[in-house]
Amino acid sequence: MTTTTPESVLPRRPAPSGAPAGRARRTRVAGWAAPVVAFVLGVWGNTRPSAWTDEIVTIDVARRSWPELIDLLGRVDAVHGLHYVLLHLFARANGGLDESTARMPSALAVAVAVAGLVWLGRLLGGPRLGLCAGLLLAVLPTASRYAQEARSFAFVMAVAVLATGALVKALAGHADRPPKRWLAGYALLVALLGWFNVMGLLLVAAHAVTVVLRRPGRRVAVRLFAAQAAGVAAVVPLLVLGSAQSSAVGEAAPVTAGTPFNYFTWLLTPGQDTLPTALRLPLTLTALAAPAFLVARRRTVPSSALAVGVPWLAVPPLLLMAVSLGHPLFAYRYLLFCLPALALLLAAAATAVPPRWRLVLPLLAAVPLTASHVAIRQEDSRQWDTHAVIWALSVRDRPGDAVLFSGARCGLIGTAFKEAFANRPDLSRARTAAGLGTLDNLPADPALLEQRLSRANRVWRFTCTHLSPGAREAAARTAAVQERILDRAGFSPIYHYSARGVDITLEQRDGVRRTTEAAGVRPPDRVPVRGDG
Repeated sequence: MTTTTPESVLPRRPAPSGAPAGRARRTRVAGWAAPVVAFVLGVWGNTRPSAWTDEIVTIDVARRSWPELIDLLGRVDAVHGLHYVLLHLFARANGGLDESTARMPSALAVAVAVAGLVWLGRLLGGPRLGLCAGLLLAVLPTASRYAQEARSFAFVMAVAVLATGALVKALAGHADRPPKRWLAGYALLVALLGWFNVMGLLLVAAHAVTVVLRRPGRRVAVRLFAAQAAGVAAVVPLLVLGSAQSSAVGEAAPVTAGTPFNYFTWLLTPGQDTLPTALRLPLTLTALAAPAFLVARRRTVPSSALAVGVPWLAVPPLLLMAVSLGHPLFAYRYLLFCLPALALLLAAAATAVPPRWRLVLPLLAAVPLTASHVAIRQEDSRQWDTHAVIWALSVRDRPGDAVLFSGARCGLIGTAFKEAFANRPDLSRARTAAGLGTLDNLPADPALLEQRLSRANRVWRFTCTHLSPGAREAAARTAAVQERILDRAGFSPIYHYSARGVDITLEQRDGVRRTTEAAGVRPPDRVPVRGDG
């Protein structure tokens, strides 16, 4: 049996001769600044972006009663159940939940991920590597983007970092007896990773590659693989339940030859549609230079950092792409937990760069990173511009106006923003999603809709255009039925305007329109898109 010493498993870079001990202590203290920076960037401007489909679902589910929540998870979306439970408890402790407060736990999770990466980098290469990796993760726009989203992906990233740190600590133990507490902690974190999102278990394959590369000895490897198996086994009930709820899976991107490059670009900045190519391309090329530099200067870079970072960055997306060739599941947000690996490798490259170049690379990246941070904080930077819906109602509605949603999930806008829709009857809903134990409201049948329209003179109709394929088809059928009923009831549109992910149309009964025009009252003009002037 091959035996190794802890130092041969995870070698540390020796400190320069004569380096003062105080410098290392100052670097460790500075490492605590990284999670603070991450949290500040996470809460900065988090009220501006509109809540989109998945976030609205989170807000709606977290506000439900405990029996309603349990009923839902037994029917659909159990894969996000742990996050829903945490948000439900947070809402009760906070006295309620809105856009801003629903996003706050994600900001905390990103801060934990950054603190964990500082710790992990210190284990792999010393305080300077930890500080650099943590700060890089803190300032990457993709980290801030998901710090401002009320979903589970930031939690998955935080647990992934902590699980990787536990793996490294287990590898650094005695050659034949890795510390039991770290093995147990590693198994627990693997289980937690899967319960937050089953896609996080792709990290287990990357960790297996790391163990093989580090060659810690057969006994240590067997115990680590046993800890992995125990963690995955704890997720089996969720996997079984989730497999029966596959209808809840959202839209997946097709895998093409350009997917690997797009994945790398997405890790750097998620605002591909708002960040100009002239800014995005230099940022991507600068980051792509880091792997080439690491290969060229690999003798000056901690080998353990490469053994941990490279599989972590590459194995999960490759596995997900391979699976998606037969069963489409590839979505970039599922791979957010790989972002710390990129920060770790970029930091490793930065620590090996000659001093005269250390200011050049940050300067090259400063402008595109800043532009991306600004872009992801715009109101229409998400898939649904729900703020446009609320704004239109607040400035153009009249007493007695009703609302009509085309699509069951679209109707959750009225549930998530109850204050904006107060005293505006929802004509399209027969039963609420909470009462049904589902994610979607039950639409009113044609007879019920006609009956409700008989008591309305003006109707705001909202048609959501960013939906999963199944929901989009159902919404299109519902919209067609609604349009026929509106025509028969004598309604016609008096203006229409499209925001991102949602079309807004104001319908008015023809007789009412003629009456107001005869009285000299001018019908409202088209609602201008903000920025039109």
